[in-house]
Amino acid sequence: MPAQEQLDARNRILDRDVERVLIDEASLQARLAELGAAITARYAGKDLLLVAVLKGSVLFLADLMRHLPIPHEIDFMATSSYGTEVASSGVVRILKDLNKPIEGRHVLLVEDIIDSGHTLAYLTGMLAARNPASLEIVTLLDKPDRREVDIAVAWTGFSIPNEFVIGYGLDYDERYRNLPYIGILKPEIYTESDAGNPLE
Repeated sequence: MPAQEQLDARNRILDRDVERVLIDEASLQARLAELGAAITARYAGKDLLLVAVLKGSVLFLADLMRHLPIPHEIDFMATSSYGTEVASSGVVRILKDLNKPIEGRHVLLVEDIIDSGHTLAYLTGMLAARNPASLEIVTLLDKPDRREVDIAVAWTGFSIPNEFVIGYGLDYDERYRNLPYIGILKPEIYTESDAGNPLE
């Protein structure tokens, strides 16, 4: 079976667990072009460093970079606040820190989704203490109804309702990241495997 047919077949299997598509592939790509134009205008002529928060932001970062015709570097941080649960625990652990100093650089945090805000509040506080020239946030998705901590976000791709979303880098238990759209996961999928861990 050709590779594309294998990919299509795999995605059809994953599609069965999706209650509905929230943001389709075309809408995602159109919004990324708009974000890229805005970010390019802001950082033209500046020493830009994109810091992606792993793992969910990888696809967002890769596609966003294609819309930035200005010089920039990338680095990565990894945090944990979910585990295998569907709601953030509120406790942030740093699993991977940056490889280089950021003092004097213009840092743009690239996040897949803002939920309670605890993770980004922790990260921005830690990074601000390292004296960057500027520190801003771009997020693909924002759940304003879930916010517990005020976060200043420079650019938001989409504001979404308080649903558990998957696809385009976002996962549930490390699955569904490869879906080309943002979808809502069927509740029976996570209630079956999370045995009594309710949404918070």
